Amino acid sequence: MPAALLAALFAVGGANAQSLRPNQTEGFAHGKLVKFTYQQNFACVDQPGDDLDYNGVLAQSDPGEFQTPICQAGTQPTIDPTGENAKRTAILYVLVPMFSLDKDQNPNDAIPCPTGVRAATLCGPALGKVLIQLFGAVPEAYKIKPLVFTDCPGPGSMPGTCTMHASAVDLGKVLVALGKLPAPATNVFLPTPNHSHVIANALANTEKAIWWEVEPVLVTDPADWPDQSGGFGITSVAKLRKAERQGQAIEVPSNFYLFFSSKPMQGMQGMRDPD
Repeated sequence: MPAALLAALFAVGGANAQSLRPNQTEGFAHGKLVKFTYQQNFACVDQPGDDLDYNGVLAQSDPGEFQTPICQAGTQPTIDPTGENAKRTAILYVLVPMFSLDKDQNPNDAIPCPTGVRAATLCGPALGKVLIQLFGAVPEAYKIKPLVFTDCPGPGSMPGTCTMHASAVDLGKVLVALGKLPAPATNVFLPTPNHSHVIANALANTEKAIWWEVEPVLVTDPADWPDQSGGFGITSVAKLRKAERQGQAIEVPSNFYLFFSSKPMQGMQGMRDPD
């Protein structure tokens, strides 16, 4: 990796964050910075025929399944929180840095349990040990202090959190699909990872808040990771697709939805490229 790129990845300052309110985060669209303003809580769709807690009882007959929302990667609902066809819902690509710049072997570096997180969530040193076993190191996605800039958590927020997001995500299906755990899938709740955002250029200026389906994207090559200004890395859907074709990014669906508006950030532009 070029020295200049490595230095930029390690530069994790928070200059842009000074312009954000507590209910806002940054993202990228068409190679430019955008600002998201969240208007209400998240939603994780659980349809009548689902069994998201794997207890053998369909949701339609299992009220206990709803009491603590199960936000599950690898699950694709047919409808969004409004009841509309999910295929027509806007997409928020959530970039997750599943690489370790320093090949971290210290389990104590993993995200501790956020306040109020569900009891079954794997976090802290126990999480670190599992990640090292499965991935060979603690990825930047799950470090208390990641060595790359990420849009979430926000400035002053604790690791494993992001405004109006769920504090835990079930990655059981994804870990089975990646061959990290044996089938059948079970719930594996992890803290919300450190992450950044990308949306399509056509949705960059969405003044009225709308529902967005979260599509996690596991980024495996540090060279694809965007710096804070958008000078390089995945800063558009086009660059995301290129990374996917090269096997350096893995996109999965989820039943996780967020509600926010988007607006370009004036005077804070990165590189341009087509969607």
